[in-house]
Amino acid sequence: MAGTKEIKRRIKSVKNTKKITKAMELVSASKMKRAINATLSARPYSGYSWEVLTSLSEHVAKSKNPLLVEREVKKILIIFITSNRGLCGAYNSQITKRVLQTIKGKEEGVEIDFISVGKKGEAFLRRAKQNVIASFNDVSDTPKLIDIYPIANLMIEEFKKANYDKVVIAYTDFVSALTQLPQMRTLLPVKKEDIEAEIAEARSDAPKKGEIDYTFEPDYESLMNIIVEKIARIRVFQMMLESSASEHSARMMAMKNASDAAGEMIDDLTLAFNKARQAGITQEISEISAGMASVS
Repeated sequence: MAGTKEIKRRIKSVKNTKKITKAMELVSASKMKRAINATLSARPYSGYSWEVLTSLSEHVAKSKNPLLVEREVKKILIIFITSNRGLCGAYNSQITKRVLQTIKGKEEGVEIDFISVGKKGEAFLRRAKQNVIASFNDVSDTPKLIDIYPIANLMIEEFKKANYDKVVIAYTDFVSALTQLPQMRTLLPVKKEDIEAEIAEARSDAPKKGEIDYTFEPDYESLMNIIVEKIARIRVFQMMLESSASEHSARMMAMKNASDAAGEMIDDLTLAFNKARQAGITQEISEISAGMASVS
């Protein structure tokens, strides 16, 4: 009967684990719904902002805005977005692998520094002995625009001072609850080709060249000084939302898979318990029968 007691103990342990994973699944599902709603709501604004910048970029060559200046790339700043907690499947490992490929594939003489958003990414960068100029580990699970201002402002100031020649963001693009894609996109300098390529990728009905004609008030340069920074912040915010939705989706699916696996394990252990109990009963009957036969 010692075998059945051990199996009963394991069944109880697995049931307790299943309760925890099921609760985490429900919490993640609730957070995922809010994150997805925020992401989908922000996408049109982000997309149309980028389209406005596409039309304005017709005059990029005339602009003296520092965020539009292209320089020889000697130093790159990467904003690396991960989660603060684990138990979210391959969410962190996918974007970490993408960043690791970038580090290994960098050209000779090019330096890479990082701004980490999330404890998991910071821990990876520390282990990999990469230079982290700033860490942001207190960003909300459901970020608001004001939450990303310190990150975006640091990025903009560093680029303006020419401390970096290129700013890239590493994030996870939300496709569906089952699919999240690790992405790396250039934020600065703002280049017309990059803008048009992103819009074409996101929308098949992107406006064509010369479709919109703008009148600038008070003048083009004053407008660009405001709008380029604003849209750069919006891009960071949108990618934070995409990462948040991806994280909660990945965690919900991971907890669902864990709950399903726990259920299957409970079924297997219950079957094993019934077999062990039946074997024990059969053995006891055999011993009683043998005892009665020996007496008679």
